Amino acid sequence: MTDFFSLLIEPYRTYETWMIVLEIIAVVLGISSVFFSLKRNIWVYPVGIISTGIYVYLLFVFGLLGDCLINVYYTAMSIYGWILWSKNSPDKIHVNVSWTNSKEWFYASLLFLSSLILVILVYYFKPWLDNDFVLNGADLGLDHLDWANWLDVFTTSIFLVGMWLMAKQKIENWLFWILGDLICIPMFIYKGLVITSIQFFIFTVLAVIAYFEWKKNYRETQFKPIGD
Repeated sequence: MTDFFSLLIEPYRTYETWMIVLEIIAVVLGISSVFFSLKRNIWVYPVGIISTGIYVYLLFVFGLLGDCLINVYYTAMSIYGWILWSKNSPDKIHVNVSWTNSKEWFYASLLFLSSLILVILVYYFKPWLDNDFVLNGADLGLDHLDWANWLDVFTTSIFLVGMWLMAKQKIENWLFWILGDLICIPMFIYKGLVITSIQFFIFTVLAVIAYFEWKKNYRETQFKPIGD
C-alpha cells in the first residue's frame, strides 16, 4: 500500500506549488460542476467554465494538446449550454430533460468523427508545434504517440459528444461521460496527474447517479398529472 501511494505522489515532487494548487482548485470546481449538472442546475456552467479555463492552461503547460483542446471546447460549449439552459429553464435554475432523437444522433455521430480527425491532426503536427512552429527539423507523423495519446484522441471525441448532448439536455449524455471517465482514470495516473485521476473516479460515480436522476426527472415530467 505504501508503494502504491508513493507511486501516486511521485510526479508531484517535481511540480511547482502553484501548479498543484491550480489542479486542486480545478478538481474541486469540476466536481461541483458535475454535482450541479446532476441536479439539472444551471450553475453547472459558470462553475464549469472556471474549472475548464484552469485546465486549458495546465494541460497546455503539460503538453497534453488533445486534453487542452477539449477543455477549450468545454469552455465554449459551456457558454452555449448556459444560453440554452437559460432559455429552457422554467424557474431560471433547473431544466427538464429528454431522450436523443434520430436527427440528434446523426449530428452526434458527425461530431464524434470530426473530433477524431481534428485531434489526430493536432497530434500529427505536434512535433511542428513543439519546434516553435518551424517545419525544419520537425518529424511530422503519428509514430511518437503512445497508448495514452491514442486514448486521449478517443476520449476527447467521447467527451465532445457528451458535452453537446448535455447542452441539449439529453439523458444519454451521461453514458458518454461514464465511458470517458472510466478510460481517463488510468490514463491520467499514467500522465502524472493523479489528483485529476481521482477526480475522474468521482465523476464516474456522479455520472451513474446523474443518469438515473435524469431518467427519473423525465418520467416525472412525462406522466405529471394534468393540473399540477
